[in-house]
Amino acid sequence: MGLRPAPGFLRRLAAVIYDLFLLIAVFFVATALLLPLNSGVAFSRQQVFYPLYLLTIGFIFYGWFWTHGGQTLGLKAWKIQVLTHEQKPINWTQAFIRYITALVSWSLFGLGFFWIIFDKDRRGWHDHLSKTAVFFDAQKK
Repeated sequence: MGLRPAPGFLRRLAAVIYDLFLLIAVFFVATALLLPLNSGVAFSRQQVFYPLYLLTIGFIFYGWFWTHGGQTLGLKAWKIQVLTHEQKPINWTQAFIRYITALVSWSLFGLGFFWIIFDKDRRGWHDHLSKTAVFFDAQKK
């Protein structure tokens, strides 16, 4: 099997936005599950647990999809998937590195994601550091 081409910046950005809406919905449900444990009161800035909880929920969301078929719903909608450089499924360690470096990338004004525009292989910082890549879905090209 030959190397599949990498999707461009706009297609990947569309998948990110699609997944962001879904992740927000997941965060609402995750928050609703915790509210009874906090007497139904919204969480305050002093509660460090809550942001860590949401970061963990986000990792489970992305990690599960990436390690089980390489596609979140956004990636599936745009017919792309996350794989290793050898086009094999990624493991949980790679998913964790990808997730953390993507967070760092976005916290730096998206520089690591915008790197895709200039990279000859169309890879962002999170792709390089996790030894993963995004390819067009072989079945739905």
